[in-house]
Amino acid sequence: MNEKPILAIMYDFDRTLSPRDMQEYGFIPELGMAPEEFWGKCVDAMKKYQMDQILAYMYVMVEEAKGRIVINKQTLRELGKDVQLFEGVKTWFTRVNDYAQKRGLTPEHYIISSGLKEIIEGTPIAHEFKEIYAASFCYAADGMPCWPAMAVNYTSKTQFLFRVNKGVLDVTEHRQLNEFMPEEKRRVPFSNMIYVGDGLTDVPCMKLTKLNGGHSIAVWQDSPAAVNDMLLEGRVDFVTKADYSEGSEMEKTVFAVIDEIAAASRTAQMHLSAADRARRGISEGDALYWEAQHDTESRSGKR
Repeated sequence: MNEKPILAIMYDFDRTLSPRDMQEYGFIPELGMAPEEFWGKCVDAMKKYQMDQILAYMYVMVEEAKGRIVINKQTLRELGKDVQLFEGVKTWFTRVNDYAQKRGLTPEHYIISSGLKEIIEGTPIAHEFKEIYAASFCYAADGMPCWPAMAVNYTSKTQFLFRVNKGVLDVTEHRQLNEFMPEEKRRVPFSNMIYVGDGLTDVPCMKLTKLNGGHSIAVWQDSPAAVNDMLLEGRVDFVTKADYSEGSEMEKTVFAVIDEIAAASRTAQMHLSAADRARRGISEGDALYWEAQHDTESRSGKR
């Protein structure tokens, strides 16, 4: 059992931590295609085969790579080195961790993305995350992708919030995830969660986090108009520019939420302690008296 309350911050990746879709930095240029052409083929495949949009882009990646480039787990991870990050992201986690720990919280960071896990694993910030939940391939004996292992779309993203909430982090464990668990037994209460995303595909997670007492933040690049409606419609708590630099609005917002979570965690613990004493029929004054008596007897016994 963790002595300190856990703070869990979940992030989308593309256009949340990185300015563009991750395939646009290395993979698509290596195909000799423009991003618009590649994503157009993904839409065509989705409609032609009535396919989930995430499965569609994974299918097109494999098909377009044939005869052009080799893709396997290692080459996909290598592509992660070319992925650009928003200003301040590389030092963001250290600053957040230091601030949260000073306020009595244990910080954890998670990725919940429709992007490709293998590419994210190759980025310089991959080690900052407790878990990376994203689309991924299953690989054949020759190392080539042969089937999707995981597809994470805008609605399936929500399962990972409950995985963090209950502490069931293994994606192959489903029974424990779906079994009833009392709120007080859950590893990370929703009230201790922050979800950070950039658009409509993040809305289910943002809304679910917010409705359960957590906090959601929508980030924007060029204009807040893209996310202002989400704020006005009650889908998110805050909108900020995707600038993670020291002293930025994003940092100030997250630090303020951390202050709130830390204070709420302290008062929640006080309530639980008071409830425990009430169940045992012991007043706070009596409890302090018996603790003092115990300390006195202990010291006397040592002499």
